Amino acid sequence: MINTSKGLIITSLGVLIMSLESLFIKLSTISPITFSFYLGIFMFFSTSLTLFIKERDSLKDIIKVSFPILLLCGTLAGTSNIFFISAIKTTTVANVVIIFGTAAIFSTFFAYIFYKEKIGKNIFYASFFMFIGLFIIFNDKLGLGNLQGNIYALFCTISFSLVFVFLARYKKINRVAVTAVTGLVLSLITFIIADTIEIDLYNLAVVAGMGLLITPLSRVLLGVGTKYISASEVSLLMIIETIMAPIWVWMFLKEIPSLNTFIGGTIILLTLIVNSIYTMKRNR
Repeated sequence: MINTSKGLIITSLGVLIMSLESLFIKLSTISPITFSFYLGIFMFFSTSLTLFIKERDSLKDIIKVSFPILLLCGTLAGTSNIFFISAIKTTTVANVVIIFGTAAIFSTFFAYIFYKEKIGKNIFYASFFMFIGLFIIFNDKLGLGNLQGNIYALFCTISFSLVFVFLARYKKINRVAVTAVTGLVLSLITFIIADTIEIDLYNLAVVAGMGLLITPLSRVLLGVGTKYISASEVSLLMIIETIMAPIWVWMFLKEIPSLNTFIGGTIILLTLIVNSIYTMKRNR
């Protein structure tokens, strides 16, 4: 019971800190590709330093034993980050985090496709209501930019869901190493496709704050906290980001979601809450 409470507190704090990422992206004035390039550098630097200090003796074994899955997950996670940042830049934060909230459902279906893991009836019911919510959000009449951002958010969710499935399958893979590879891949991809990587001191400070502090700290807390609680409890706690990310942006930048986002988001949030509570009760 103590471990469960500890896991809930640490994971909640990690998700709360992670919800600040959308605000930092919105605060920047550079392109999503340039932002992604510098974010990847800072992520790689901070996590590689952590690996070198804590895992110096086993670093070669970590790379040798799990290099293929590290590269796969790092590539998928890096791609997911690019889509996430692009989505935040081209649509409202509320749209992005609500669409991202459906990742658990996508993960369930991918786990079935790749590893034939059984899908409960509750997932089919939840998927039905979630796709109704997504349809309402995607049917918003706010123009091409908004639709493009929603599509980016969907691709981000699909990429992240695949990472979650593979990491759940290969539990012994070092999570810090995955984050380091993610940062490296993120920088390499964006360097190749970027028109420019010029950046001023203000934007550099914004990206550094996210890449050196917000992102690594939130991921470490999530990594520690999720050792003590179930996947359904993690899914329920992830709703904190779905709620708080739009609130941070509204507080600092006065960004107000559309009526379609409120309606579709409410359907998705209620579905996530009911499904997570049902799963927890069934497992117990």
